[in-house]
Amino acid sequence: MGDLTYIILIIAKVIVILIAILTGCAYATWLERKLLGHFQQRMGPTNVGPFGLLQPLADGLKLIFKEDVLPTQSEKIYLIVAPVIAFIPAFLAFSVVPVGQPIQIFGRSIPLTISDLNIGILFILATTSLGVYGISIGGWSSGSKYSLLGGIRSSAQMISYEVAYGLSLVPILMIAGTLSLNELVAQQATVLQWYVFKNPVAFIIFWICAVAETNRAPFDMPEAESELVGGYHTEYSSLRYSMFIIGEYASMITTSAVTATIFFGGWNGPFYPGPHWLIIKVIFFMVLYIWIRATFPRVRYDQLMDMGWKVLFPLALANVLVTGIILYLIK
Repeated sequence: MGDLTYIILIIAKVIVILIAILTGCAYATWLERKLLGHFQQRMGPTNVGPFGLLQPLADGLKLIFKEDVLPTQSEKIYLIVAPVIAFIPAFLAFSVVPVGQPIQIFGRSIPLTISDLNIGILFILATTSLGVYGISIGGWSSGSKYSLLGGIRSSAQMISYEVAYGLSLVPILMIAGTLSLNELVAQQATVLQWYVFKNPVAFIIFWICAVAETNRAPFDMPEAESELVGGYHTEYSSLRYSMFIIGEYASMITTSAVTATIFFGGWNGPFYPGPHWLIIKVIFFMVLYIWIRATFPRVRYDQLMDMGWKVLFPLALANVLVTGIILYLIK
């Protein structure tokens, strides 16, 4: 019975997290349209439901009933599989993010995370890197030059920023001495213990790379509507197109949760720690994503590559070196 109870609890947590992320993706689109509207001195969605809150549901239904078109020159099997490959990794990465304190059920302490891996950070770096395969395969299989260019850009962008992305976390791991996200949260019990204050350079590098990894403006070169029409998803329609979009927003939510967990104490917060603090921090970073999109113009592709290899990579290496020297002197 104990094993059966454990399996049921795991399934329940998976379902809750899946529903939460899908709901978050839907209303992230509403939040983005609303905030961009106000940034640009217009209203955003207002007609469908109060304050336009039912607009994501209307958009979802519209996409479901749209015709699913497969280009005649496309590699159809790969074209169908690609959105799934881009869709899944963001959900997998969230499985190691601790949502709150462990709770007692049936006399057992149950962690509020699907899987409490002691190498959680490595798991996140590995799974978030997989999404680029879906984008690259989708771009290649579409039979369109615009899609192919978008897929190639995405691959080059991932390779360029993945290095600094991983290196930015090394100083935090050196300070913390663990790869477990639960232990990282435990070490940030108070606001002054948050790692963003202990190593702000690591946070800045990590966040810039995170924006580039999720293909968001000003680093949305794989889509670049003004140059590539829509990039890797130009030839997609209906549900398969929506899977790419949901995958992008799911990646944003997961990245926001990971950033909050590693640098901002996760579910820890003043007064009463709990899942609500993680939700508040995730919303903050989602707003930051949108704010950055509304503020900065899209960079040129050569500027994107230069920033990754000539600025962020050397800065991340220097941060590792300086952190190591400081830790050695302290000890």
